[in-house]
Amino acid sequence: MNIVNYYRLTMQRTAAALVIGNEILTGKVQDTNVALLAKELFLLGVELRRVVICQDEIDVIAADLGLLREEHDFVITSGGIGPTHDDVTIAAVARSFGRQIVRSAELEAKIRDLVGERCNEGHLRMANVPEGATLLHTDEVPWPTVLVDNVFVLPGLPRVFQLKIPVLRQHIGADSPFLSHAIYTTCHETDITDLLDRLDAEHEDVNIGSYPVHNESYRVRLTFDSKNQEAIDRAVRDVLAGLPTDCIVEP
Repeated sequence: MNIVNYYRLTMQRTAAALVIGNEILTGKVQDTNVALLAKELFLLGVELRRVVICQDEIDVIAADLGLLREEHDFVITSGGIGPTHDDVTIAAVARSFGRQIVRSAELEAKIRDLVGERCNEGHLRMANVPEGATLLHTDEVPWPTVLVDNVFVLPGLPRVFQLKIPVLRQHIGADSPFLSHAIYTTCHETDITDLLDRLDAEHEDVNIGSYPVHNESYRVRLTFDSKNQEAIDRAVRDVLAGLPTDCIVEP
């Protein structure tokens, strides 16, 4: 049974993201990959439950990855797969799984063909993969993506990370997508706390979110997420019934 069919059998598939890079932790670079990943997983019906940002250290990455891959159906890493000294993700993934690092003949051939006579050991370092890794291909993204069991190893460069999204879409596969509805209100959050507490307990199959916004037309955006449209409709109906009519901007 392949990875897609196996995880389609679970009631609710879950994912975690491991963002790797000192540049993120020191504020030199602002991460945008997680937002893109979260939106894609939402559409695939996969719940993104955790995001971890860690340093470019093999032991740290391996330890964080070990916990995440045991607790989630999928883990997507971002960053640390280039040719320089701080690109240690492949080595860390291998250590996390207790595997050796091997050189992929397929990747080496592609690199040599692409680089030509300029090819050196720095280029070929990017052909290294954990032993037993699978190389994923799609029509949109012919350059292979490394998959080790349930861990997808993606680049950190946002433009390239985005190009890899079709790989996730194809190999994770979609089941029932999450559905969402939003209500906009001029109420203050403190005015509707009791209402939201009660309805959150009554509608366990709907994730109700409350987000204050500095906006001229409304103060709070309420969101209702679930895979069950009828459950969303019931929760929305009950919230609207409990809100003052003059506070509702857009139901």
